[in-house]
Amino acid sequence: MVIIGGVDEAARCILSGGIVVYPTETVYGIGANALDERSIARVYAIKRRPLDKPISIAVSSFEMLCEVADVRPEDLDIMRRLLPGPVTFLVRKRSIVPDMLTSGSQLVGIRYPDHEIALRLIEMTGPITSTSANITGAQSPSDPRAIDPEILSRVDMLIDGGRCRYAIPSTLVDLSTRRILRVGAMADRVAEVIGR
Repeated sequence: MVIIGGVDEAARCILSGGIVVYPTETVYGIGANALDERSIARVYAIKRRPLDKPISIAVSSFEMLCEVADVRPEDLDIMRRLLPGPVTFLVRKRSIVPDMLTSGSQLVGIRYPDHEIALRLIEMTGPITSTSANITGAQSPSDPRAIDPEILSRVDMLIDGGRCRYAIPSTLVDLSTRRILRVGAMADRVAEVIGR
């Protein structure tokens, strides 16, 4: 039975190697210490996600973003126009980010969510995994009542933040090519900012 708890409790859980389902402005995510391979491996197992499919990182500030990603000044300018917000940016990772998280790629997806609960959680834990709270291939849940019971049976805690504002996944952008790789929340605004 999953424990429903608050942010402080969830942060302690993640810092001790646990896995938490948390709300964002797009969909519910699975959060674990994004710099710890054992925690990352648990997220892959919970989602039944192939190890060749990367997992993104969620941060709570531009300072934290720059600790995990090597971002050019001109790219940071674009990010500042859209973040915090429902956008995932593909950028070069720093060595602090485990290769397991990125499936060996030198690129990592970065999320800086526009959601009070998610931001408070990340401020207390440092970078956490940003991957939807679903079995890989299934629909991403935007309401806690829609989360697969299998997921809930395998995580340690759920933060119930009610229904997510956008209720669709984030828009995914490759910053090096200025291309949208996945159309999601706020895609029109993203296209306008990146010049597509």
